[in-house]
Amino acid sequence: MPLVGYGVFQVDPAECERCVTEALSVGYRSIDTAQAYFNEEGVGNAWRKSGIAREDLFLTTKVWVSNFEGNKAAESIDTSLRKLQTDYIDLLLIHQCFGDYYNAYRAMEDALKAGKVRAIGVSNFYYDRFVDIAEMMDVKPAVNQIEVNVFAQQKPMQELCAKYGTHLMAWGPLAEGFNNFFTNPVLAEIGIKYGKSVAQVALRYLVQRDIIVIPKSVRKERMEQNFDIMDFELSADDMKAISALDLGHGVVVNFEDPMQRVSLFDIIKKYKV
Repeated sequence: MPLVGYGVFQVDPAECERCVTEALSVGYRSIDTAQAYFNEEGVGNAWRKSGIAREDLFLTTKVWVSNFEGNKAAESIDTSLRKLQTDYIDLLLIHQCFGDYYNAYRAMEDALKAGKVRAIGVSNFYYDRFVDIAEMMDVKPAVNQIEVNVFAQQKPMQELCAKYGTHLMAWGPLAEGFNNFFTNPVLAEIGIKYGKSVAQVALRYLVQRDIIVIPKSVRKERMEQNFDIMDFELSADDMKAISALDLGHGVVVNFEDPMQRVSLFDIIKKYKV
C-alpha cells in the first residue's frame, strides 16, 4: 500500500470522478473512499477511464454502520465492488466502532477468504475497541484509520497497533485546517529550510513515522503539492520540534471525549446508507 494516497471524504459525488481523475494524473495510485461518502461510483468511473491497470491501483473503502447487521454486511461489500467496478477491494475497513461490528468483521473475513478483498481492517477504533477486534477475530486488522496529524499524533495508538502488526492510517492529516494549522509557525519555519509548504512538512512528518496519509483536495495544484513530499527528509531536530506540537487528542473529533462520542452516535443512528 502506498504511504501517500488520495482521500475523497467530503468530495461531492458529482465532482468525485473529476477529482479522482486529476489525482490519478498527478501520480496517486491509492484512493480512499467509503460507502458513507456516496462517491464510490465516481472512484470507479475515474479509474476505469484512466487506462491504469487494476493491479497498479490500491482501492480502499469502508462498511458503514447501517450495513453491519445480518446479511447486509456481505451484500454491501458486493455493492461496493459493483460501484467501484472491480473484482476485488485492496483494503476494506469497518468505518465506526458502533453497532454489530463483530458481524460486519466476520463478513469481511469471509470476503477475504473468497478473494473479494485483499486486506481488512478498522477505522476510528481506539484502545479498548481496537484490542477487542484484534484479540477476538481470526484476522488481525491490517490497518487502523484514525485522525492523525501534528496536533493529534497518536503515538500510544501507533505503538499499540504495532503489537498486532497493524499499520496506522491518518485521516485528517492536515487537521482539516483546525488550530490555525496552515499558519503554524513551527511548520512554516521548517518549510522555509526545504522550500516546502506547511502542508508538505506536516505530511512528511507522518510519512517518516511510517504512517499512511490520505490528504484530500479538490484542487489539482494542491493535489500535486500534497503528493510531492518524497524529495526531502526532515532532520531529527525537525522531528523533535514537530513532535512537541502534539496535544494528545483529536482536534477534528476527540473520540476520547465521552460527550463527543455521544454526539457522534446520535448522528450515526440517523445516518443510513
